[in-house]
Amino acid sequence: MSLLKRISTVGGFTLLSRIFGLARDFLMARYLGAGMAADAFFIAFKLPNFFRRLFAEGAFSVGFVPLFSRALGKDITTESQKAAEAFAGRVLGWLLPVLVVLLVIMELSMVPVMLGLTGGFDAGSADSAQKFDLVVELGRYTFPYLLLISLVSFFSGMLNAVGRLSAAAFAPVLLNILMISALLLFHESDAQAARYLAGAVSVSGLVQLVWLYAAAKRAGLSVRLPRPRLTDDVRELLRIMAPAAIGAGVMQINLLADVVIAARMLPEGSVSWLFYADRLAQLPLGVIGIAVGTVLLPGISRLLAANEQAAAMAQQNRALEFSLLMTIPAAAALAIIAEPIIATIFERGAFGVVDTGATSMALFAYAFGLPAYVIQKALTPAYFARSDTRTPVIYATVSLVVNLILNLTLIQYFAHVGLAAATAIAAWLNVGLLYWGLRNRGHFLLDRRTLVSSAKFVLASIVMGVALYWGVGKVAFIFVEDNFMRIVGLAGIVITGAAIYFAVVTALGGISAREIARSLKK
Repeated sequence: MSLLKRISTVGGFTLLSRIFGLARDFLMARYLGAGMAADAFFIAFKLPNFFRRLFAEGAFSVGFVPLFSRALGKDITTESQKAAEAFAGRVLGWLLPVLVVLLVIMELSMVPVMLGLTGGFDAGSADSAQKFDLVVELGRYTFPYLLLISLVSFFSGMLNAVGRLSAAAFAPVLLNILMISALLLFHESDAQAARYLAGAVSVSGLVQLVWLYAAAKRAGLSVRLPRPRLTDDVRELLRIMAPAAIGAGVMQINLLADVVIAARMLPEGSVSWLFYADRLAQLPLGVIGIAVGTVLLPGISRLLAANEQAAAMAQQNRALEFSLLMTIPAAAALAIIAEPIIATIFERGAFGVVDTGATSMALFAYAFGLPAYVIQKALTPAYFARSDTRTPVIYATVSLVVNLILNLTLIQYFAHVGLAAATAIAAWLNVGLLYWGLRNRGHFLLDRRTLVSSAKFVLASIVMGVALYWGVGKVAFIFVEDNFMRIVGLAGIVITGAAIYFAVVTALGGISAREIARSLKK
């Protein structure tokens, strides 16, 4: 399977997940709005997600997938698969008990944990006390998701390493389906909707685990659960994971800092505005960036194991070129038509005009960091495939310090928008450091084709952006009222923008009409 086809497979299912995710967010805005229950749920949901990205999709994945891929070898044989499965079993023997212990500790200490996150909100207010109690309750409902989704990541890593990409890419759709069902069935009050939504999160983790376990069985992968033993390969995994956990933790602290500052220092609703804006910014990141990172890591790991350095670098360049083709115009569009997007998707029910304005300003700021988030997904596999998790930690730490300084500075002038802007600036700093480190070591260099193509993508995005800005100004009246014309208007703007962009890119020679047709066919 070619690189672009693998990326398209993962990206296609991720797109499906993001579409369901948008439907979920639409219902959350309708039934929760941006008030007390919404803020409480987003804080409670952030906690297991923090640990999930720290361990399951962070340190564990970047350590486990290269070692599992190395055990498989470039050409998978029966013997190499059995060796890889035995390694996976030894890892699972440690992973499961650690997750169970962590779950018990967190469930018992949810009150002090949430007190640390929120400061108890305004301790002298009865409403704040009610909000804090709800946050603690929802946190206890959502945290089992961490244990379950960590095991999902374990099986996903094995399946991705053997080229079975579809099942793992589809799993997040199940989360969104269950959350949508909870919102549709239980929404008599915003607090009730939040409670059932939190419960649906953990139930979805169990459903995803069953789905991935069955997929692993169909792929012929079998893992036993032995008694935990600290073997040499497990020690190697822990050595790789330690700095990776710190690095992933630094990145997640960046995101968690926004929640803590917003909950403690900004008006009610700020957490929700940032969440809704981030969800839309995550759409292209999930479809493109995560797909690229998922495909590149096992692929580069096997190429480097065979000492094919040039092939690994070429694969990274093509993945980066494809990423920028889609990400640069997406960032430009999100920034320019932020308000029509937010109004069309979210503005109804409990989500009002003020929420639309506040959320669209945050989306505008997040959009500038979007290309950086995607580029980062294409660069970090070059470190992880070489078992170097230490260097990204150093760079991420520098970015964290800069982000925190910018948070505390910009929040004074731009409130919650300052937090989003600080995140975008820190992301670009991290990308610059990652590329500088790879280039100095001779591990990665942007080739001429990527540089020339990127310049064409930027130019085409500028042309598209000017056209969108002019067009939105002419039809702004459509987005004032909640009706079907909003949807028609937004769809027309998106289609027109995409047509202009690809027409200009094709005219500049950035991509041929034949390549576009072949990609659409795939």
